[in-house]
Amino acid sequence: MNLYLRLIWILLASLWKPRMSMDALTNQLATRVWLNDIDINLHMNNGRYMTVCDLNRVDLFIRTGLLALMLKRRWSPIVSQHTMDYKKALRPFQRYRVSMTITHWDERYFYATHTFSIGERIVAQGTSQAVILGQEGVVAPEMVVESVRQYQQART
Repeated sequence: MNLYLRLIWILLASLWKPRMSMDALTNQLATRVWLNDIDINLHMNNGRYMTVCDLNRVDLFIRTGLLALMLKRRWSPIVSQHTMDYKKALRPFQRYRVSMTITHWDERYFYATHTFSIGERIVAQGTSQAVILGQEGVVAPEMVVESVRQYQQART
């Protein structure tokens, strides 16, 4: 399955998942390693981990309502830093789970932890730092969070 099909799947599946509160920002996706995910060593390519993290972010954006706000306000999410530590290879067709937790934010950046696991065993773990860019530059994370909370309240 190529990445566009995965993205379409995430977009559709997110519509039926429960909405997410801004008070508990942990998101999980369950998937498997497909043949187009592997490299010449016959395990998931290191770059693919980053792409799966992107898909996890898209799911979170939809389920919190942030995607609707980004489209309306012409905001863009930008990952400015991402690290990953690999502990065990993911093999073709192997099922795994990836979770993402927004751990905190400061006046400029959001920070997240990404954990890839098989059952209870962590196979890769990383962190990312990201911003939301608006037409005037970086949108303060506190403003983003407050905007999402207002959006969520208006929808209830």
